[in-house]
Amino acid sequence: VPVLQTNNGPGLTGLMTIAAHLVKQAKKDQLLGSTAEEKAVVQQWLEYRVTRVDGCSSKEDTRIILQDLNIHLEDKVYLAGNIFTLADILMYYGLHHVMVDLTVQEKEKYLNVSRWFNHIQHYPGVRQHLSNVIFIKNRLYTNA
Repeated sequence: VPVLQTNNGPGLTGLMTIAAHLVKQAKKDQLLGSTAEEKAVVQQWLEYRVTRVDGCSSKEDTRIILQDLNIHLEDKVYLAGNIFTLADILMYYGLHHVMVDLTVQEKEKYLNVSRWFNHIQHYPGVRQHLSNVIFIKNRLYTNA
């Protein structure tokens, strides 16, 4: 469990708590959502990250998470719809180790997740120290 020691007062514990605090410190409140509904959706995805993605322990768990995300992202640019939020950033970091290990065929199987992930990794300032995950843009084979 991550802990952030602040200069004033007790330390903050937990990924969601620390992330929300840092967003407010940076005066980037829009990353938490603009409307009540967007804020709720962002919180939902942050909880999903902590409970499902961080708790993922098997290939089957990973497959289910990728399937869920692939369906969710079918008609969305970002997790909270059409706005880039903290949910996208933290889910990106939570899934990076999974996406790095996927084969080209697996990445194509989860096409919406791959599209979203590739977009997020190229969002200014997000990738930081993590490696660039390669996605082939041209299909090398057909589904026939």
